[in-house]
Amino acid sequence: MTQTVHKNKFEKTFKEDGMFKGHSKYINATSRLEDLYRKDEDIRHPFERDYHRILYSNAYRRLKHKTQVFFNTNNDHICTRIEHVNHVSSVAETIAEFLGLNPWLTRAIAVGHDLGHSPFGHTGEKILSKIVREHNLAKNFWHEKNSLRFIDKIETMPDYEGFERNLNLSYAVRDGIICHCGEVDEAALKPRSEFLDLETIQSANQFQSYTYEGCVVKISDKIAYLGRDIEDALSKKILEEEQKEELEGIIQNLFHHKKLKDINTTSLVHLFIIDLCKNSNPDKGLCFSREYFEIMKTIKKFNYQNIYSHPRLKTFEDYASLIINTIFNRLLSYYNENKPLECIKKLELDEKFYPLLCEHFKEWLLKYSDASTREYRGAKKFINHTIYDIKNPNDYKMAIVDFISGMTDSFSIKMFNELIAF
Repeated sequence: MTQTVHKNKFEKTFKEDGMFKGHSKYINATSRLEDLYRKDEDIRHPFERDYHRILYSNAYRRLKHKTQVFFNTNNDHICTRIEHVNHVSSVAETIAEFLGLNPWLTRAIAVGHDLGHSPFGHTGEKILSKIVREHNLAKNFWHEKNSLRFIDKIETMPDYEGFERNLNLSYAVRDGIICHCGEVDEAALKPRSEFLDLETIQSANQFQSYTYEGCVVKISDKIAYLGRDIEDALSKKILEEEQKEELEGIIQNLFHHKKLKDINTTSLVHLFIIDLCKNSNPDKGLCFSREYFEIMKTIKKFNYQNIYSHPRLKTFEDYASLIINTIFNRLLSYYNENKPLECIKKLELDEKFYPLLCEHFKEWLLKYSDASTREYRGAKKFINHTIYDIKNPNDYKMAIVDFISGMTDSFSIKMFNELIAF
């Protein structure tokens, strides 16, 4: 017996706007900073290649030990950064497939959007931001820009001959990553038309993404974390009875006649996805109904007031600050402006006291700065870009910031413990 499949009237409404071959932006969207090596028999779409390059990168692997909300938790069921990016990918892909957008581009942006997130989540971000301001390195540190820095200049991958090269992702993926954040408080999201130099972006939410796929990831980021953070807060008994009652009221406005205990993350995600797909069209852009838009703002406000600012997180915030500042100051102590190259020798001498920290940072400098010799780079097969001038004190300081920002929670704690051990 043949089953009849009924097409939803909202399905594929953005098919003319998807970033596929033939779109007016496609050539720009698939462009790269330099030519990407390939084999003749490679059958993948350009965005599919980007997704795989992110998926197999070390920066992606480290996300499993980076904070989402709750720091360095020993509970296997608390959300980490890698779980978050996969939640975002799941939400974004569902929306993109339904609306007729490019699923590979959506997937690549989603899994890569937090590659430059610091250890200890947004607390680590604030600590590093204070450091870069105090040392006149930048106006602030923000993970969206740092994610672009990592995929453009730091993260490498061996090519078919074993040479370490930069990831060299397509413009649309790079754009979606740096433009993914900022609040979704606009009436609707539409992509910008300008093909701008992404390095010129100075703050989060300064520009909308160049593609609808990037806009989908931006919205999906909010959909994914709101419900999941509530679930974690309930499991860690962060919320008092009064706060649970307040949340109960919010939930009952959304799920009529339902109780808080009956609701889980997937229920919230489902409702927001359906509402977004029903209310979005190419004329209006991506948008929720007024009801769901207000519910999202209400839940977000609740989370900020009752979860992200909870006193139980404050002690660990102080601990994170101690860890990051101790590592930064220790590595800074090896530098002498008059004899900049001696920092390598000093790191080697101190390896007997701090073997992991000194060895890893020395290797960082040799890979990314002009302190290494041609012979060393040749032996290591490094053909990635060098980004630090070792004679420039600010470049050395920036090398420390980059090094720390790539750490996981657990690795940074391990480095701190090494520094205080006798």
